[in-house]
Amino acid sequence: MTIKHRITPYVFLLPGLVFLAIWLVYPMGHSLWISLHDWKINPDEISPFVGLGNYVDTFTDSQFWRALKNTSMFALVTTIGQLILGVLVALMLNRIARGKVFFRVAYFLPVVTSWVVVSLIFRFLFNSDPSGMVNYLLVHGIKVLHSPISWLNNAETAWAAIYSLGIWKGIGFAMVILLAALQTFPEECYAAAAIDGASEWQSLRYITLPLLLPTIILVMVMLTIGAFQVYIPIALITNGGPLHRTEVVLSYMYDLAFHDLHYGSATAVSFVLAAIVFVISQAQLRLKRLSYTESVEGGA
Repeated sequence: MTIKHRITPYVFLLPGLVFLAIWLVYPMGHSLWISLHDWKINPDEISPFVGLGNYVDTFTDSQFWRALKNTSMFALVTTIGQLILGVLVALMLNRIARGKVFFRVAYFLPVVTSWVVVSLIFRFLFNSDPSGMVNYLLVHGIKVLHSPISWLNNAETAWAAIYSLGIWKGIGFAMVILLAALQTFPEECYAAAAIDGASEWQSLRYITLPLLLPTIILVMVMLTIGAFQVYIPIALITNGGPLHRTEVVLSYMYDLAFHDLHYGSATAVSFVLAAIVFVISQAQLRLKRLSYTESVEGGA
């Protein structure tokens, strides 16, 4: 092989590598540098080196742990809700013969809708005033309440609104991927099961769900990563209130950087969050590999 043939692949790779170096590697390296300093936005000011001090401050801040707990609960509730409803919708759409395209578009529409738009809509729906849509429906519509609920002024009810938004917006994403997986399953397996006298429930339990499990775990990883990045609904619906009880990690990081001007600490929080998400996703991907191995061995 000539030198020209050896160099040619690297010539084609070079533009992409340069792009990654400029827009990914350098910003990450500079952010790591900032996290180790008491960084000042004014270039004329000295940014003292503090080492791991910003990380120590993060782990000793009770507000960070509250934000991390809230973020973890949001990820847990919304991911489970999206997966359960996504599986149900995918199974139903896989069975219908007509209108499949319409229903896929209808369920996927919230996914591509702006977070800002849907957050403002849910803020209106859960408005604490009697004119709020949810309050009006509960008090004057189905009449299960005698007085309106202050949804967004109480942490527990505010989280109900935020959880509802997170689940509703992500159902379509889970549905599309799971439906694509369902459509690849061999019909011969179901035909053989029907000949053996298996019911629809047995086919679902022993054929569909085991084959679908690796895809479910993959979707779970993607939804979890997205859930840990939640910020816009918190900022627009509750702004972290009341008393920071609906604070999440990204809103906590935003306040550190742009309200308290602690840029080094905010950058340290971002690296801590990235490490947490990496560990969780790796654990979930390992579970996916184990489930895939078991399904292959079971099929064999």
